[in-house]
Amino acid sequence: MATMTAAERRLEAKAAFDSYMEACPTHDVLGVIGSKWTSMVLFQLTEGPRRYADLARALPGVSAKMLTQTLRSLERDGFVARSVTPAVPVQVEYALTLLGERLVPLLASVRHFAEHSIAEIRAARDRYDAAAD
Repeated sequence: MATMTAAERRLEAKAAFDSYMEACPTHDVLGVIGSKWTSMVLFQLTEGPRRYADLARALPGVSAKMLTQTLRSLERDGFVARSVTPAVPVQVEYALTLLGERLVPLLASVRHFAEHSIAEIRAARDRYDAAAD
């Protein structure tokens, strides 16, 4: 039985870790909800179904491309439903699904933590940065 070199052990460990991360449900979900605009879009949809233009007006900092990508991602993952009403012009509305409704309270907890802890977090960053200089 041949002994593995340190480099081979690192490669094997990395492959095992990458495989784990690919299958990790927590990592997968955090990747979705950690997106910059995800929580803001979901919070807007707690008020009820919204049309694209309504969401764009409610989130003036988001580009059209990013809003579209965020909505598609949320729809793909089952957090948001897109409904099309045939009319002239076509009406498209976005609404939370049951899965999305279950996610919102968790995001609200994170928002609450952030709002009540940001001063402490920023102070810790300042201390760290001052010590590093």
